[in-house]
Amino acid sequence: MTALRFSIALLVVFGTSLALAQGGEDKRRSGYQDMGAALQQMQDDDTANPGMLFVQQGAKLWEQRVGAADKSCADCHAAANVSMKGVAARYPAIPPGADKPVDLEGRINLCRVDNQKAVPLPLESQDMLALLAFVSRQSRGLPIAPPDDSRLAAWREQGAEIYGRRQGQLNLSCAICHDDNAGKKLAGVTIPQAHPTGYPIYRLEWQGPGTLRRRLRNCLIGIRAEPYPAGAPEYVALELYLMDRAKGMVMESPGVRP
Repeated sequence: MTALRFSIALLVVFGTSLALAQGGEDKRRSGYQDMGAALQQMQDDDTANPGMLFVQQGAKLWEQRVGAADKSCADCHAAANVSMKGVAARYPAIPPGADKPVDLEGRINLCRVDNQKAVPLPLESQDMLALLAFVSRQSRGLPIAPPDDSRLAAWREQGAEIYGRRQGQLNLSCAICHDDNAGKKLAGVTIPQAHPTGYPIYRLEWQGPGTLRRRLRNCLIGIRAEPYPAGAPEYVALELYLMDRAKGMVMESPGVRP
């Protein structure tokens, strides 16, 4: 999908959301809608979107043979725009033969260990971010579609409980900011509704891309709460809840945010 077609798709989806909101049915907004025109144009234009640099690097890693099996991702999967289409919109999920969900980073590492006989990539490393950006790019323009898997119910409930729980020295919850005060300003920036439509996201604040886990960790630190350890299941539970909360909203990966 070209940048122009993607921009049109976003406008159609957001226009539909606005119409629903006016009818009292759906008031959800992507963080994209809360940005100024210049940042929206940056995200929409693949030649200006800095996240596309990581998509390009991910495309190279997709073809790179690694591990004792000397296999690349492409050796097992069909063309990425076919085999990975919609995948990012469905994660976290429970992989075949497992009993607990993993996020997309976890799934990539399972493939590396089981199929390529390679060491897992460090979470949030540059290579992992590049592969995430490349795989997620294949779902751009598609609706978020969480798995209809009853085994995920308890995990989503845990994520919902964390989202609504007051934490830290500031005694705040995710819901207080992103539900009760969404649309208001904090340090001059609009508080979003926290829908994970664009991850991995390139944040100008970070001068680089980052995962949803990084954003969640930043929020915990911001309310002066103890962040969960890297790779903690609480992050997966929260992501499951947030993806379910954003069900049907359009994927924007790679997104750009202030």
